Amino acid sequence: MKSDTHSSPSLRWDIFCRVIDNYGDLGVCWRLCADLAQRGQTLRLWTDDASALAWMAPQGCAGISVHAWPNEADLQALAKDTTFTVGDVIVEAFGCELPEAFQALIAQGPKPVWVNLEYLSAEGYVARSHGLASPVMSGPARGMNKWFYFPGFTPDTGGLLREPNLLEVPGRAAWLGTLPLDKPISPHERLISLFCYEPKALPDLLEQLSQADEPTRLLVAQGRPSAAVAAATQALRMPKIGTSQLHISLLPYFSQTEFDHLLRACDLNFVRGEDSLVRALWAGQPLVWHIYPQDDLAHHDKLHAFEVALDMPADLQQFHAVWNGLETGQLPTLSPVTLGRWRDWSHLTQQSLFAQTDLTTQLLRFVAQKR
Repeated sequence: MKSDTHSSPSLRWDIFCRVIDNYGDLGVCWRLCADLAQRGQTLRLWTDDASALAWMAPQGCAGISVHAWPNEADLQALAKDTTFTVGDVIVEAFGCELPEAFQALIAQGPKPVWVNLEYLSAEGYVARSHGLASPVMSGPARGMNKWFYFPGFTPDTGGLLREPNLLEVPGRAAWLGTLPLDKPISPHERLISLFCYEPKALPDLLEQLSQADEPTRLLVAQGRPSAAVAAATQALRMPKIGTSQLHISLLPYFSQTEFDHLLRACDLNFVRGEDSLVRALWAGQPLVWHIYPQDDLAHHDKLHAFEVALDMPADLQQFHAVWNGLETGQLPTLSPVTLGRWRDWSHLTQQSLFAQTDLTTQLLRFVAQKR
């Protein structure tokens, strides 16, 4: 479905994001900012840790200015700055709460549209809660409304982030040739990307790949994935670069654009969190999602809702159950027939989601209705 990229008036946006323990929240917020900027909007991104943008978005983006999360002194200075005005739209991402002094600035001038951007889920409450008002009951902004905005996988939710130029990608072979790897990729190698936390089934995966009938190149992301692989190879007494039919290559830190290219180039993608899951869905290749684990096990219901909403094949659900620690036992075998069946599902899922209106287009319409 086409987006009405040029039909929305240019507005000023203040988007607030706190980095908790990984950079997925910041990644989502930057993608949203970049998509809005490319549609003629002007944005200030406020975050308590912008360090990951150095590799996530090294070129920056015209129309976006990045600011440190405002402390008390910053807010006092803003209150005295006659040139500063609050944006037409305030986005509070993922439950981060605005400082009361900034809420006071909001309350003083023309009332902006105040959006509470929530986490992505396929659970039933998403469609029921999307677009509802959340009255501010206390503090300097008392009496104003925030609006719940829920991303989702169905037309009755806020949709998924998808840029208008999403399908403009370089050739696979040419792009793979640019990767700074320890060993060139062979045309005969099966390519699997690994972006995960610390799954208990990782040693099982490495053993399975090392004994497979076809050679596999495992492309491992930096950070927790590479540390997890190092621990798994040590536990298996396997060389760090793999053995037999498996060769393990460590990737550099990728920009978001390069990460998207990686997902399209691979035959199977292990992803984690929210941002990389959505990008893997757009890649149209088989995927395995390592959902963010929660102490109360709420992620079990969230994973199941995702599987049901997208009509995931039974053997892929079983792989997810073991990979995410919901069940014990061996991982299902990643045979060519299995991956082919998962690829068909991924392609159909990509096309179905692509037929829905993207998140940014919907958000622009939502804001226009509330102004």
